[in-house]
Amino acid sequence: MSSKLKTLIASIITSIIGFVVIQYGGLAVSPQMSFVIGALITGFLVFILDTVNEESDEETITDENKTTLYVGNLPYRANEIAVKEHFAQYGNIESVRLMRDRKTGKRKGFGFVEVAASDANSIISELNDTEFQERTLKVRLAKERNKEE
Repeated sequence: MSSKLKTLIASIITSIIGFVVIQYGGLAVSPQMSFVIGALITGFLVFILDTVNEESDEETITDENKTTLYVGNLPYRANEIAVKEHFAQYGNIESVRLMRDRKTGKRKGFGFVEVAASDANSIISELNDTEFQERTLKVRLAKERNKEE
């Protein structure tokens, strides 16, 4: 859920609770004071939601701390979702790209998996020379591609 949506939901819930408390709680509060109290409570909730959202963002992989793995000998029927699910058992996966033939659109049997740099070596050691959909995977660090290629 996005931060803006959380903020909107928190504002609506706070408004409803504030209305109920003021209307039926027997509090004698002017409309201006109700607005100020509501704004303060909403600001507090937004601060809490943003703090929680920042903590969950720490799990995402940035360009500085990710690396790309080459995955060879993939089954031709394998798709990105299946490969991502298989690799996710061993570490934090950012993306999967399976290569296709330009003319036919058929898969070529290899691809690339972007992973957290901290997980790369363990993923390689866990998955290299293991079976996936009746094929023995070859997993290693991807080589940098020359611009001339």
